[in-house]
Amino acid sequence: MAEPTGSGQSGADPVNGQRVRELRQSLLTLHKVLLEGEQRAYERGHGRIASSGELLQIVMHDPRFAWLHSLSELVVRIDEMLEAEDPISAADVKALLDETRDLVTPSETGSGRAKRYHIALQRDPAVVVAHGALVKVLAAK
Repeated sequence: MAEPTGSGQSGADPVNGQRVRELRQSLLTLHKVLLEGEQRAYERGHGRIASSGELLQIVMHDPRFAWLHSLSELVVRIDEMLEAEDPISAADVKALLDETRDLVTPSETGSGRAKRYHIALQRDPAVVVAHGALVKVLAAK
């Protein structure tokens, strides 16, 4: 994914735009390590994925990867926000941060995405590192 320039943000508070760009980068890093972990698990059961095109098809259609779609969609929305003519407001930033916190809250006893995220944190140190970096972005003032 190309880095949005934020060219539509000329009248925006630069702090808001920078915060959103930092959030985007942390989400991309986390998404990448989560995807790699799911790919390894998938390949253990189904054999090696031959190409990036095949991987894309599997990610889009296999239920094993469905829990990652909400992170992908959030990154796309952030890209659109960064490219939009409308400035990014403090309320926009707060909404993105709140949604991100919800998406990356693990639950050992929960179900769906929260449980899958908990499992990923338990099995892969790279997820823990990426999660920690994202938490720092979320906590920044």
